[in-house]
Amino acid sequence: MAAITETVLGVFAHVDTTVRALEELKSKGYHDLTVYTPVPVHEIEDVLERDRPVSPVRLFTLIGGLTGTASGFFLTIWSAMQWGLITGGKPVASIPPYVVIAFELTILFGGVATLLGMVVLARLPRLRPSPTFDPRFTNDRFGVAVHCAAERSASVRQILTAAGAEEVKA
Repeated sequence: MAAITETVLGVFAHVDTTVRALEELKSKGYHDLTVYTPVPVHEIEDVLERDRPVSPVRLFTLIGGLTGTASGFFLTIWSAMQWGLITGGKPVASIPPYVVIAFELTILFGGVATLLGMVVLARLPRLRPSPTFDPRFTNDRFGVAVHCAAERSASVRQILTAAGAEEVKA
């Protein structure tokens, strides 16, 4: 049987209280956090990214780039062999003239694969807004949503309140 989870949301007015709450939550073992900010804040990002694993998007980029390189060489060599194109008096399957096409397809496929990886891993598009989102988070407030087991929600509420949350709700 799956554990029942609950989401506790804390609303903060200042960056320093938000960072303090995040530090305390991380130290107590709460890692399933969602943070809402009206502007990018490096201090919050530093706390959240501290122990996060490296993004797997780079694997999408690598596979896309390698596919582009292979496709570029395959396309050019196949075309030259199919129609007997002689490039600069070199043999039909000479590599140097085809490097430019392979490079361009490496960049193209790598870029498209990166975009695809970001969309897939971010589970986009999100057709329904997050239930913890509050319109104040686009104006002047910061939000910290903690996803935890139901029996730990009282501890989360206490941590958020002690850190300086203006409002704490489930």
